[in-house]
Amino acid sequence: MTETMDMPQVEMKKPVALEKKPVKKMLIICSKGKLEDVYAALVLANGACMEGIESKLFFTFFGLEAITKKHAEHLHTATVGNPAFMPGMPTMLGGLPGFEAFASYMMKKEMDKLEIPHVTEFIEMIEAAGGEIFACKLAADMFHLKKEDFLPQVKDIITVGDMYALAEGEGTQIIYI
Repeated sequence: MTETMDMPQVEMKKPVALEKKPVKKMLIICSKGKLEDVYAALVLANGACMEGIESKLFFTFFGLEAITKKHAEHLHTATVGNPAFMPGMPTMLGGLPGFEAFASYMMKKEMDKLEIPHVTEFIEMIEAAGGEIFACKLAADMFHLKKEDFLPQVKDIITVGDMYALAEGEGTQIIYI
């Protein structure tokens, strides 16, 4: 036997229509140096440039590897601690010697089939399209990196305050990877 209760009536209000404003600027912060994270940042920045949206990339901490002369073309994909990598495969296999190098090779091979540019070529394309690339001063100091360690497309090594200044203006979106 169910008992019914009188419920108070709630007045339903119409949703407030938000004013749509165009995205004018993208500030993409890349803090990770794994292949899949760096490419996510590069694809978003390049896409913004292609849509006529001002694009700025800020690389910090391990993301700096993507813009150093030494590491830019030698990024790896994460095989350990990445539950989306080869679902159904025991996590333990990702830690076997040579597995990360093999997985990175296979990922790069698939990207080549799709004619996705290599990291340095992507960075050149973004700069040529008007995008700007910056390195984080704190992280660069922490890893003992100087301006000459970075790819030539890196416009400057800047502070977090400088990075926030890049975001000034209406229509700016910030993405953190």
